[in-house]
Amino acid sequence: MIADLHIHSRCSRDSLMDPAKIVSIARKRGLAGIAVTDHNTIRGGILAHEANRDKDFLVVIGAEIKTEYGDILGLFLDAEIVARKFDDVVKEIRAQGGLAVLAHPYRQYPSPRSLMEQVDLIEVFNSRSRRRINAIAATLGQPSGKPVTGGSDAHVYTEIGRGVTICAGTDLEKALRVGETTVRGQESNYYIVHGLSYTIEKLKGLTRAGKGGNSGFIC
Repeated sequence: MIADLHIHSRCSRDSLMDPAKIVSIARKRGLAGIAVTDHNTIRGGILAHEANRDKDFLVVIGAEIKTEYGDILGLFLDAEIVARKFDDVVKEIRAQGGLAVLAHPYRQYPSPRSLMEQVDLIEVFNSRSRRRINAIAATLGQPSGKPVTGGSDAHVYTEIGRGVTICAGTDLEKALRVGETTVRGQESNYYIVHGLSYTIEKLKGLTRAGKGGNSGFIC
């Protein structure tokens, strides 16, 4: 199985992607699964899961939660994560039977080595990280034996599938739990993709302001 385990939909403040179209594009690009991991909400993952009509295609409901140390990906969720403290977020994810992933380490975490034992997996490839950062992140998983993930961190359609997690067979969750995964991908242009997200976020902010502070996008 090949799956992109880090994708954002319009339910994130800095993306406009439609959850149903994410599923369609991922399937056309030969992926067998995705995880929709919007900022601080599982809503996009739920919408993508509901839109999926292919029993052989896996949609993992997830979220990317911002904590005081950096972002944690929660995979295989069924309820919103309320906590925002690192330790509490991990506990909430696990209480749902989900998996906690240290997202794009070295892109934001001041000391990821001190945190990695507290999570279930490490994202060692993120297509929105610079090549040097991904190379350093890879050194976290190798010596520790900690299971690894890869994802595109897509915020626009062209990014979907640029970073993936690979496992033998079709049971991705089991492979993640026992550490039988590998990653591959191609880095995007760091400045272009992050510039696009920044622009989208600002446009959404202007739309909200024009509507008296109400959300400027439908999720």
